[in-house]
Amino acid sequence: MTRRRRFEARLAALAAGQPGLLQAGLRGVEKECLRVTPDGHVARTGHPVALGSALTNHYITTDYSEALIEFITPPQRSTPATLDFLTDIHQFAWPAIGTELFWPLSMPCRLRGEDDIPIARYGSANVARMKSVYRRGLGFRYGRYMQAIAGVHFNYSLPGDFWPAYAELERASCDVGALKSAAYLDVVRNVRRMDWLLLYLFGASPAVCRCFLPGGGPGLEPLDGATWFAPHATSLRMSDLGYKNASQAGLWISANSLEEYIGDLTRAIHTPQPEFERIGLKVDGQWRQLNSNQLQIENEYYSTIRPKRTALSGERPTSALRRGGIEYLELRALDLDPFSPTGINVRELLFSEVFLVFCLLWDSPAISQAEHADIDFNHRAVARRGREPGLVLRRQGREVAMQAWAQEILQAMAAVAALLDGGAPAGYQAAVHECAALFATPEATPSARVLRELRSGGQSLVEFGLGLATGYRQHFLALENAANSHYQLLETEAQASLDRQCWIEEHDTLSFDEYLAAYYA
Repeated sequence: MTRRRRFEARLAALAAGQPGLLQAGLRGVEKECLRVTPDGHVARTGHPVALGSALTNHYITTDYSEALIEFITPPQRSTPATLDFLTDIHQFAWPAIGTELFWPLSMPCRLRGEDDIPIARYGSANVARMKSVYRRGLGFRYGRYMQAIAGVHFNYSLPGDFWPAYAELERASCDVGALKSAAYLDVVRNVRRMDWLLLYLFGASPAVCRCFLPGGGPGLEPLDGATWFAPHATSLRMSDLGYKNASQAGLWISANSLEEYIGDLTRAIHTPQPEFERIGLKVDGQWRQLNSNQLQIENEYYSTIRPKRTALSGERPTSALRRGGIEYLELRALDLDPFSPTGINVRELLFSEVFLVFCLLWDSPAISQAEHADIDFNHRAVARRGREPGLVLRRQGREVAMQAWAQEILQAMAAVAALLDGGAPAGYQAAVHECAALFATPEATPSARVLRELRSGGQSLVEFGLGLATGYRQHFLALENAANSHYQLLETEAQASLDRQCWIEEHDTLSFDEYLAAYYA
């Protein structure tokens, strides 16, 4: 039976059985963005106290930099509820930053040097020190500029009731927990194969401030005196200029089984890397990195999708996966949408959900080394040249026109969208239809729109970003607190998070060296 026939059989079985099972999943968003000054430089101020503790707040934290804020929605049963919560977090956070702005672009603002990007501070507790040392290590290993890039992560899990039905459909002999982990890894492998589709549709970083790359780079052209751009790029954030840099090019973490995934990550955390050994571990009494191995911790490995399980206090991500299997997926391929006040729109979220379900139902064989090379080629090609007419990708060792492959995927996704919409359309089919149209009109993609706005407005990238950010500031500050259904929850959490940080700091009993040894043990 061919892949398409197996896919159609699974889809038909779900439609005939309990189609509503697919509609009850959980979804959430993690949105990063820089705090910047009104003139477009990274803010040097500390994380606002009104937003609580970056160490323990469940909804507002920081990523690499003290200025790189992260908004986190809890799991929600619907896309509108997810976007409502994200909107409410923005409305709560804007007044707390005074005259500063939330940068609306994935690629950074004005940078004068790496010292412009302050490493995040989480307090004096061991867990806080570990987070800061890890970030210091990232700066030494890859440079701080790369850590100022921002994106949106989409978290998704299918409902618990889905899995027994899926086990019956697949005639699985293993227990439901094992099937669930194996099925989520099917999704991971297919996302790796086809993540280029998301870069084309939602990439919005075809340009970068010259300060990010003073000397330019291959394929970049001057847009003006302050901006580089790549004429057909979709997402420089996801290219070799951003997260997919050469530093991790030789590191491949298999997703062919949960055992291989955990084993490869664990091995990388314990395998010495001469390049990182030269950085030093502790110099003049100050920790430079957590270790000098290929990875300091699991999260250092960048992938467009991660299988996740909520970890217990002090538990490593791989230990959590070994303990309970995969709980949900984190899709990390989305640029910030500069044309949305919250950085993401409903069409992206609905399409992303359809895409993940499609990747589950479409056959997903193991990925070989040869296919891994094709995956890397396709990712780089679409990130750098996705809107190039006649672009050719590689599939199973053969060349294939990107447009033809995209239409094949989108046709199958349309059937998944119809199942998700069910008898009461929720917008899934419309989202797939609208995205499919972007392959016929590449000038309507977000990346093309950004370049058009820059050219028509005669603006540099920084001027463009500041104009958007100023407008979004006015938008959110004009909203009434009474319209924010989560305001009280966010305010209470901010204060409670400060109390939790104090408790953690008061109850540390180990030295930092002992704490690290226990963590890695």
